[in-house]
Amino acid sequence: MTIAPSTSLFYDRASSTMRSLSAQADRLNQQITAQSNILAPSDDSVAWQRLQGLSQADANGAAYAANVTVAKTVLQQADGALGTIGDQLQQVKTLVVQARNGTLPASGKVAIANQLGDILSQIVSTANVADTRGGPLFGGNSGGQAVTQNADGSLSFTTGEGASIPIGDGQSVQPSSNAAGFLKTGTSDLGSAITAIMAALNAGTDIPAAAADTVQQVSDQVATAQASIGARAARVDIVSSQLTDAKADRSATRDQVDGFDYATAITRLQKTMTSLQATQASFSKLSSLSLFDYLR
Repeated sequence: MTIAPSTSLFYDRASSTMRSLSAQADRLNQQITAQSNILAPSDDSVAWQRLQGLSQADANGAAYAANVTVAKTVLQQADGALGTIGDQLQQVKTLVVQARNGTLPASGKVAIANQLGDILSQIVSTANVADTRGGPLFGGNSGGQAVTQNADGSLSFTTGEGASIPIGDGQSVQPSSNAAGFLKTGTSDLGSAITAIMAALNAGTDIPAAAADTVQQVSDQVATAQASIGARAARVDIVSSQLTDAKADRSATRDQVDGFDYATAITRLQKTMTSLQATQASFSKLSSLSLFDYLR
């Protein structure tokens, strides 16, 4: 039996409408998933290229932001460790002043010598702490201990500094310093100086002036190193703010180029799905009329 033209037209129109609505729903779903109106270069080649550039900049910005977080953490570690060493050196200087008291008995000097030995061990331990990246906080990038106390009390240091951290295009920060930069002065070092002071106290002789001077110089160097770390931390904070601002600017630019709005897309999808369901229901109902049954 031949289907009447009007019936065929009804089927064609209904089928076309449902295909169109299904395609619209599919595209809206894709746009919602991608959170973008532009899904391919064919949608808008110029806008597509701009969006690709923004996406690459976002990826770079995210990587730099992660590095900034690491840099902040390591800088905080270095600042805290240097502050601890500074406090320990202040104890050394206070004990040296006490030891120079002419009325102090020999047993008191020996007790101070023992305290100085303990403090030196604490300073070495603090200088050998590992940073959050797993390497020595105040050592080179080859791993191992930053500071080694030798049998004669002197200190040995690893060479170089830990790896710098890239925080922006052409920008990086060295989040720490080599321990030799603040625990060594010329041909002397803190370990040799404190060991010489301890030997004098145990022997009941005068504290060597050169050794006391070295302690003071090391204390000054630690303060300088801590100030340098603070300056680097301030620069990282500035870069962090710049990265945040740049991300916001890219987001605003993306909105201008793309114009995607999540709420609007959801509303359009709901309307499209409602229309599709209504069309399908109407088609199903009309298809089941006796006329169509007869035509079959």
